[in-house]
Amino acid sequence: MSDAITHDTDGVYDAYRSTDRLREAFTSGELPVSVYGLGKMGLPLAAVFADVTGNVRGVDIDPTVVDAINDGTCHVKREPGLPSLVERTVANEALGATTDPRDAAREGTIHVIIVPTPITDDNEPDLSILDTVVEDIGRGLEAGDLVLVECTVPPRTTIDRIVPRLEGSSDLTRGEFGVAVCPERTSSGRALEDIRGAYPKVVGGIDEETTRVAAAIYDTINDTGVIPVADATTAEAVKVFEGVYRDVNIALANELATFTDELGIDVREAIDVANTQPYCDIHDPGPGVGGHCIPFYPYFLIDPFETDAPLLETARGVNDSMPGFTVEKLREGLEVIGRTLTDATVLVLGLTYRPGVEEIQASPSLTIAERLSQAGSEVYGVDPMLESAEEFALELITLEDSYERTFDGVILVTPHEEFETIRWSTLASDDRTVVIDGRDSIESAVLESAAQRVYTIGGGHNV
Repeated sequence: MSDAITHDTDGVYDAYRSTDRLREAFTSGELPVSVYGLGKMGLPLAAVFADVTGNVRGVDIDPTVVDAINDGTCHVKREPGLPSLVERTVANEALGATTDPRDAAREGTIHVIIVPTPITDDNEPDLSILDTVVEDIGRGLEAGDLVLVECTVPPRTTIDRIVPRLEGSSDLTRGEFGVAVCPERTSSGRALEDIRGAYPKVVGGIDEETTRVAAAIYDTINDTGVIPVADATTAEAVKVFEGVYRDVNIALANELATFTDELGIDVREAIDVANTQPYCDIHDPGPGVGGHCIPFYPYFLIDPFETDAPLLETARGVNDSMPGFTVEKLREGLEVIGRTLTDATVLVLGLTYRPGVEEIQASPSLTIAERLSQAGSEVYGVDPMLESAEEFALELITLEDSYERTFDGVILVTPHEEFETIRWSTLASDDRTVVIDGRDSIESAVLESAAQRVYTIGGGHNV
């Protein structure tokens, strides 16, 4: 990527280019790309754009991130193929980074926004980071530029919030620039695979020309293709609906799991068999729902709109109750052997929200550890993904260290691959230890040989 990036005088939006000419201009680097946000989703996207176009400037407010990228180093961990792609694209001058969003806005023709859109402690969407980026882009926006919104936002954010802000911070009006919503559909640990075509890309613009141009661009990146939708609001809704579906479905599975003891059956078995019917697709129960997506997206509908959402609110309540349910099952098990949470030593296995990733946002283990600690338990945690656990109400130890201790309770929350070879006979060596398997991930034969009292969420007791 040359230091003297030229702004394409014809722009990309409403430039009367054919679709083939658009693709040619994009892949040749004729259209400079600025990517705002170089985190776990943003850096993989910027690297893929750089690999295709050879002309990408990434923006991040963290100078250590920017310096690392400009040195050809990948700060995002456990993303197969990403370190080598960053190293190669930086070496080829296809990718560079800056902390100055306004410089990037002046240089870019295509502006890609992929910044966090969290919720507040009051469960309200927090779009402050997005607002700041939009204002910065607007100050460098030129006629013919295209803005692509990859981050997840409440429906109508683009038409009601982003476009007016771009108009207000630039000398342009709608029709002189394009805005399209192209939500990321990417999971940690497989970002490059997802971006390049594990799923089709959804594209919805504020007008037909924007949709056409955005679709042509993403079609050069995504091997599976593009699904154009009616407008930007529809594209926003697609991403939110994906997350809402999963949250509601998991809540159904979790609520069914609470019937396990009273029904006297393995609810997981019933779910598995029910799912052999083609119209049934119940997810798996567990100790809670974590991550930066599923627990938050329902509030993108619940909070901003006047329409009631009792189902979404109930689903959130059910899923938020599962860490407490998990602790309650441990308490019940301890009572059987004459122990209480107050005098118990408990080990929590798996602190991140998902196996194989180091993200802890909204992880069920956060609440589980807090509830145990508040009850008076001495709490320890093991997680091979983490070097520290300051956010958790427990002491982080290694798996090897855990073999040197005695535990009254063990809760498996996140089944990392490293836990498949746990020496259960050492970790919980007699019938005084209660094991709660939150994910049905412990081989029953292994536990039976160790003669533990085990309770599986959705499966019930094994002894």
